[in-house]
Amino acid sequence: MILVRRISLFSALTCSGLVLLTGTFSLAAYAAQDLGRRPDVETIRPETTTGMQTFFEALDYEWSALEQGVPPLILQNIPHDIAKTSNLEAKKQSFFMGLLPMVLLANQEIRQERAQVLEILQKHRAGQLQDDDRARLNAIMQRYELRGRPLVDHRTRSTLLRRVDTIPPSLVLAQAANESAWGTSRFARLGNNLFGEWTFKPGSGIVPEDRPSGAIYEVRKFPSLYESIRSYMKNLNTHSAYRKLRQIRERLRQSGQAVTGIALAHGLSKYSQRGAAYVTEIQAMIRQNSLAKANQASLRLPGETAYIPVSTAGAGLFSSRSRMIGHTPSLR
Repeated sequence: MILVRRISLFSALTCSGLVLLTGTFSLAAYAAQDLGRRPDVETIRPETTTGMQTFFEALDYEWSALEQGVPPLILQNIPHDIAKTSNLEAKKQSFFMGLLPMVLLANQEIRQERAQVLEILQKHRAGQLQDDDRARLNAIMQRYELRGRPLVDHRTRSTLLRRVDTIPPSLVLAQAANESAWGTSRFARLGNNLFGEWTFKPGSGIVPEDRPSGAIYEVRKFPSLYESIRSYMKNLNTHSAYRKLRQIRERLRQSGQAVTGIALAHGLSKYSQRGAAYVTEIQAMIRQNSLAKANQASLRLPGETAYIPVSTAGAGLFSSRSRMIGHTPSLR
């Protein structure tokens, strides 16, 4: 472990209960397509909320100063004691700060996909399209569950661009807090499921305790919190229930207005059986927690964080090459 700025960071993290896994991770969405190199990403596994907060402080990562940049991090788990945190504001900020880097990373993936689609369309108009361009476009079409011929069909092309677009962090954070009870729900703890997504494949998820007799749905399990965020974004970008959300986003972009969580929440009436009441609640959470400022946050560039990653180029997202550099006796 190589650290700069704070030479006491290792002891502080160990005493606070934090396991940190460090390395360079590839965040490519799927093997069929090279989405470009991502920034170096650190994976952390905090045992306690205090440990996570201490780590954030060491990186000069503060909720009140998001304009200074957000360190690219993958949070493996919500600390088990977050529900017992006596300071409600600290609890909320810890939750939001833990998820925000992953939200920005997931949006970065989408932004790169959209840029590739636009580049391929431009090359087609210029008569410069190559076979690998078609392969990349087909891969993105499959990921966004769309059929058709976007190179020649205007409607398919418009639908694709309507789907391949980012989700405001304010909306993601508000829904994650609402759906997972600030990371304390059974589904968040046992299945890394932050948004209550379902699966209809028996035995593949978690059976809700109050599931009606005869129902077969289960709550999905995810290998990581990051995958839960990516799946949620794909759900909003592809499912027919959220067509209104995508239309609102498109209209805002075409008119040059900011795409906000407050605005897109109007397209979530089918996310919950509560309908309009759910929309109002999500909008209230965005306002009450000042989440709009998260929409302006951006990831720090490599070298701007308070640590120097151990080089393990080419390792996967949760690679065995990751190196543990801190531990507590209870996690041995």
